Amino acid sequence: MKIIAMIPARYSASRFPGKLMKDLGGKSVILRTYEAAIKTGLFEAVYVVTDSEIIQENIANAGGDVIMSTAEHQCGSDRIAEAVAFLEVDIVINVQGDEPFIDKVSLSKLIDVFKNDSEKEIDLASLKVQITAKEEIENPNNVKVITDINNMAIYFSRSVIPYQRDQDIAVKYYKHKGVYAFRKQALLDFYKTPMTPLEAAEKIEAIRYQELGKKIKMVETTIESVGIDTPEDLEKAKRYLNLL
Repeated sequence: MKIIAMIPARYSASRFPGKLMKDLGGKSVILRTYEAAIKTGLFEAVYVVTDSEIIQENIANAGGDVIMSTAEHQCGSDRIAEAVAFLEVDIVINVQGDEPFIDKVSLSKLIDVFKNDSEKEIDLASLKVQITAKEEIENPNNVKVITDINNMAIYFSRSVIPYQRDQDIAVKYYKHKGVYAFRKQALLDFYKTPMTPLEAAEKIEAIRYQELGKKIKMVETTIESVGIDTPEDLEKAKRYLNLL
């Protein structure tokens, strides 16, 4: 299997414009993410995929591999699919550009899903983390996921799922972490299909894969990522970097 990492990178961000080019210890956030992905040693190649000339120049000047996307994209899967369409590759890992402190252990677990899938029945693998705080469970910004007994995803939602009708029954809640591993064909099928009804309602791209009949294996992790969504997050990341 040829396994690569793709880092979709938009310059614009509604909550924190230009965040990927903000300084983090002398390097941009996106460059630190790219270098961290390389450092894991898990991938035959790592690419930043962007429509921004500013990001393209930053990565290229550091000697990195960058692919310019030519079309407007609404989500990371579309941007990655365009980039991999003509590449010889089996498995693609989507690395979040705003998470420069990559969790190698979790990425390794995603890759192992496909190494152990001899029948090639699984189309995607992704991460989930248990949440217990009421405000986290009820927060619509946290996408929740429920799975079957084999950890195959049943559904993703911004609502509270499952609904605990009987308070005497213990229920676990899991947040979906937007880190994916794809088979190439699953990405291409996603790319050529318009947004599906449930995906449009929830604004969760994983649902389109489900509506297309794709099988998604969820891998539980206990490691919370250090993502950068706000200026406050950037300050936290700077402090975290100083501790490394």
